[in-house]
Formats: sequence, C-alpha cells, structure tokens
Amino acid sequence: MRPKERRETGEQDLFRSRLDQIIDLDHALAKLARAIDWRFLEAKFGEVYSDRPGHPPLPTRLMAGLSILKHTYDLSDEALCERWVENPYFQHFCGETFFQHRLVFDRSSLTRWRQRMGEEKLLALLQESLATAARTGALKPSDLARVVVDTTVQEKAVMFPTDARLINRARERLVRQARQCGVRLRQSYVRVGKLALIKHQRYAHAKHVWTAPAWQGVFY
Repeated sequence: MRPKERRETGEQDLFRSRLDQIIDLDHALAKLARAIDWRFLEAKFGEVYSDRPGHPPLPTRLMAGLSILKHTYDLSDEALCERWVENPYFQHFCGETFFQHRLVFDRSSLTRWRQRMGEEKLLALLQESLATAARTGALKPSDLARVVVDTTVQEKAVMFPTDARLINRARERLVRQARQCGVRLRQSYVRVGKLALIKHQRYAHAKHVWTAPAWQGVFY
C-alpha cells in the first residue's frame, strides 16, 4: 500500500499551537523545508509501493526528512531519534504540524526504509539536494564545471614499498635483468624467496611479528 502523504491543511488545535506559529520561520531548516520539492521525492520513493491492501507505510516526507537530517548533522539513528523528539525544527522539517512529545515512528523503521528504497532510489535525495541548492542560489552551474572526488577509502591496486610481494617481484625482475645482461649470480633466491613470501603471508594473517630474511636486505 502506498504511504499516506501529508498535506498542509491549516489545521488548528484549541489546546496546542502549530509549529509554524512558535518557531522562527527564518531558521535554516524552516527555509530548507520550504525550498525542497517534497512532491518530487514522494513520486520517486512512491514507485516502490503498490496499491495492494495492507498497512500504509510512514509518510515519505517524514522518512526522507529524517534521512536528510541524519546526513546533514552526521547523526546515528539513535541520536537522530533523540534529537527529533526535543527539536521542534526537526519535526517541522519532517512535516509535523504540532509538536510531538513522543516518537511517531520506530527507530528500526529507518533501517527498513533505507533497505526498501535501495541505493538507486536514495540517489533522488542527492538529486533534489543539488536542485534545491541551484534554486536557492547556493550552487551555481559554474560550480559543477569541475568535480573533485576523494578516493581515499577506495581500494587501489597499489602496494607499499615494504610489501613482501613487491619485494619479491623486484627480486624476480632483477634476476631476469641480470640473466639478460649475462651477469652470473651466485644465488637467485628463487626457492628461498618464494618460501619467505609464503611464510610472510601466513604470519601476516596470524598477526605475528615476522623477521625478514637476510636476502631481502639486498634490495633496500
């Protein structure tokens, strides 16, 4: 079943004040809430649901808003829930009309929602973030002419200079180069080098201290 989305109805309560009447509407989160195209996110995320009978999921603005707040303030799911209960700006950003003293969602709902949406659908948050930044003037088209990508944590086919495999590869090439040049070597360390490499890998896997064999000192 598709989520029951929230719409601004101007609802009043005799005993409670609306959030938009008690918060500063010039606050950054209040401005951002007005700038985001929530209908676009509802259409994107609503595609994963069907019209079959069942319990309606949580509103898209609530879940998408929580996801944006989580990454904006670098919060864990637990910290996000704690902040949401005590922060009226967080609740207003997520579409609440009146201040809620208790969570209107379960913490596990955040994980299940992310798993259901998947990486492809969650890219809509990035797309809308860039579109919002462009609409508000925080981002200019010229700012996107060059993209800087930090690949610090990306796996690379690069070995450290002290890596045992790199040292063994250097030994193999030096032996090959010596033979091509007609240099006679007293010992090529073919079997010793292979055995030392195997032992190093075993010790590294067991996290034991390993002493390099004497032949490796030749290549330092």
